[in-house]
Amino acid sequence: MSDKKFQIQKKPFVVPTDDDKYIGEHFGKASDGNSEISIAHMVAPPQWSEPFQTPEFDEYTFIFEGKKQFLIDEEEIILEAGQSIKISAGTRVQYSNPFDKPCTYISICKPAFDFNKVNREE
Repeated sequence: MSDKKFQIQKKPFVVPTDDDKYIGEHFGKASDGNSEISIAHMVAPPQWSEPFQTPEFDEYTFIFEGKKQFLIDEEEIILEAGQSIKISAGTRVQYSNPFDKPCTYISICKPAFDFNKVNREE
């Protein structure tokens, strides 16, 4: 076991997707086995969306560039660069980028993102 008090991540785990979204997990279940928290660099391409979901984890999003749309309880929220949001576990949400430019952001999930606990709708 290492006694280092820090860990530098130079090669995040790139999550395979079929919708052109980039997900580079720096820390989390897929990258280093951490189930307590996940931190990922994300790029949502223009006109991207995913189904509604009701995750069993809190998700924090910080937008670096572009815009991202959130549908939460029928309310449409649009975040821009420099803005952030916390969505609590058990909240039904749909993430999308209906705009003409990519959206670059950081996603932090606590506990860590888990495909078995995201509860995506068909």
